[in-house]
Amino acid sequence: MSIEHYFYVIIPMAFAGIVFWLISLVKKDVSVVDTLWSLFFVIACAYFFAQLDELTLRAQVLLTMVIIWGLRLAGYITIRHWGHEEDHRYQTIRKKNNPNFEYKSLYLIFGFQTIVAWIIAMPLFYGMNTSAGFGWLDLLGIGLWFIGMLFEVVGDYQLWKFKQDENNKGKILTSGIWKYTRHPNYFGEFLIWWGYFALAISSGAYWIFISPLLMSFLLLKFSGVMHLENTMKNRSSYKDYMKNTNAFIPGTPAESRKS
Repeated sequence: MSIEHYFYVIIPMAFAGIVFWLISLVKKDVSVVDTLWSLFFVIACAYFFAQLDELTLRAQVLLTMVIIWGLRLAGYITIRHWGHEEDHRYQTIRKKNNPNFEYKSLYLIFGFQTIVAWIIAMPLFYGMNTSAGFGWLDLLGIGLWFIGMLFEVVGDYQLWKFKQDENNKGKILTSGIWKYTRHPNYFGEFLIWWGYFALAISSGAYWIFISPLLMSFLLLKFSGVMHLENTMKNRSSYKDYMKNTNAFIPGTPAESRKS
């Protein structure tokens, strides 16, 4: 597989973006792009895998990891959003870009996320495209991915169960894994992408650290932790939660540390 294939993968990714944009026109809801996000990487990884001349263990492991992570996340987001109105983030963007936002969203939302996903997909290309032997860094990558998946899956499940109880309406989940970090799902995502990077290091392309670094920035400062904190920090119950619980990296609750 040559470097050209990394550039070619933008074609199927862009096609998926257009398909989901058309769906958003029918639904009048661009939130469907959140479902598409992880599917971008499933598409990219499957494309790279199909171009390989030799099916290495690393390539097979990486494809399996991305499919499990990507389909699980896409399915969870779809179920979570089903029956709800457009996410408030996109409602704000829609108001700022009316009239004709439905057409502008093709490049403002879907085009932008396609480009960002393409850049972030670099470790998947290099991880697939190396014949180096399976080593300790690969085991480290798998370990980071596994721990990250635990944080994502457990965090999402506990939050889903919490919201299913009508008595919890308006309350903050502060138990379970949420007792140790205010954003276990984002922390899990962070570990997963550094895990993919560890699996790609044997290719010698060390500069692709910009991919997990970009993902870390998005999780912490763009659409993840910072955005959610800004929408929640004025609630008195969340202020107490912030005082006692780490924002990102899991840690012992402050009350326990004091005692």
